[in-house]
Amino acid sequence: MNVIQKTIDLGDGRSITIETGKLAKQADGSVTVRMGNTVLLAAVCAAKDAVPGTDFMPLQVDYKEKYAAFGRFPGGFTRREGKPSDYEILTSRLVDRVLRPSSRTIITRRCTSTSSCSRPTASTCPTHWLD
Repeated sequence: MNVIQKTIDLGDGRSITIETGKLAKQADGSVTVRMGNTVLLAAVCAAKDAVPGTDFMPLQVDYKEKYAAFGRFPGGFTRREGKPSDYEILTSRLVDRVLRPSSRTIITRRCTSTSSCSRPTASTCPTHWLD
């Protein structure tokens, strides 16, 4: 698979780099988005066959923030990442609401979208990470 990389200059000294074809090669599609030291990996997998009799899009969206890469363990060392935070749940729902109407026809194959964000910095992460 060919590695495709594009860089977008935001005009204020920051840039976003979008790369595909390098990571998550077993997924049906994957992309890595970088801004500074913050890295977001999104991968999508879909079943090969449709489920008969399904009249909706079976889609599962997971978003996970990797606090351990930031040097912070929420709830103590033994819990590590633990259950999803409210922000992670709301972000998963937001991604779900964007993906569902984007397909013009009803896709009846089971789809899974997994996104993980790691190495956040003060200039690129939401303010709740800095608390």
